[in-house]
Amino acid sequence: MAETIYDFTVTTIMGLPKSLADYKGKVLLIVNTASKCGFTPQFEGLQALYEKYHDRGFEILGFPCNQFMNQDPGTNEEIQNFCRVNYGVTFPMFAKIDVNGPHAHPLYEYLKQAAPGTLGLKAIKWNFTKFLVDAQGNVVKRFEPSVEPADIAPDIEALLA
Repeated sequence: MAETIYDFTVTTIMGLPKSLADYKGKVLLIVNTASKCGFTPQFEGLQALYEKYHDRGFEILGFPCNQFMNQDPGTNEEIQNFCRVNYGVTFPMFAKIDVNGPHAHPLYEYLKQAAPGTLGLKAIKWNFTKFLVDAQGNVVKRFEPSVEPADIAPDIEALLA
């Protein structure tokens, strides 16, 4: 049974295993992303947060997901190229995953349990649901897809203080 997010291993967008324990001591924002969604322009705001706070111990971890109206149908390579070319994304992106249902990645099962959504619902509603994690690996807060990245800055600052 996982106690923190550090107990999980994920797959990078290049297909390599990555232990989340490598991020110990950093504040994290974990986001399920999509390349063809109305919220896709949030990549720009996420990148701005990354550039602003990365040197202070902040990381964004992007997890492409194609479960919401097939809004990320490309291969991992296509997704990575799209994010770099269109939004200048330099924060870590990971292999495409499911966030809901029988094949949901264990990390997302943990995140949903640790920070349920509105009315206590555990399911991820849509692309660009965001989870803020403190430097000890504890899930602190869940943000709905409509929350703009810039609006999360005060919460990030509080954890970096």
